[in-house]
Amino acid sequence: MCRFIESIQVNEGQFKCLDLHQERIRLAMADYYPTVKAFDLAEALTRSPFPSKGFFKCRVVYDTEIRLLEFIPYVPREIHSLRLVEVDIESAPYKKEDRSRMNAAFALRGDCDDIIMVKNGLLTDTSYTNIAFYDGTYWYTPRLPLVCGIKRSQLIKQGQLIEKDITIDDLVNFKRVSLFNAMNEFGSVELDVSLIQR
Repeated sequence: MCRFIESIQVNEGQFKCLDLHQERIRLAMADYYPTVKAFDLAEALTRSPFPSKGFFKCRVVYDTEIRLLEFIPYVPREIHSLRLVEVDIESAPYKKEDRSRMNAAFALRGDCDDIIMVKNGLLTDTSYTNIAFYDGTYWYTPRLPLVCGIKRSQLIKQGQLIEKDITIDDLVNFKRVSLFNAMNEFGSVELDVSLIQR
């Protein structure tokens, strides 16, 4: 049975972007368990004890129902360098629990802090975030990420990101790269593009 994960930001007792997380759960359930009604995420969370102070990652593991619900104090990772790594990983609009192929790609980072996965010549994501590139005027995010993140969807809808196919050769056209996900706000982790290694 395939299991999935949602990582939800909980900041001072407030759950962030629950509507977008619920939609991603609905997509996973429709694809893998079409005869089962998707559970109500907000209801499940409010029925469970949760921290009212501090910054936490709420990790939800589920298949036809929630199998694990935990709250983990969140400390952002320090990222100062990235390595390009070729992968052949299926793209999906949700996050599967099995990360073995992403972990294998991450193991190829060498002396870098993380990787940017490259599929069919196109840049996709890091091992744990979506990405966007700044050309001095606009921010562009890869059109075909491996995981369609909650924050990415939100930023595209708000007009802050433009979807675009980005190749390795296109990197010379950009100045900065931003790493973001449900736990890391857009702009909180940025690097100069020169810190991306091949």
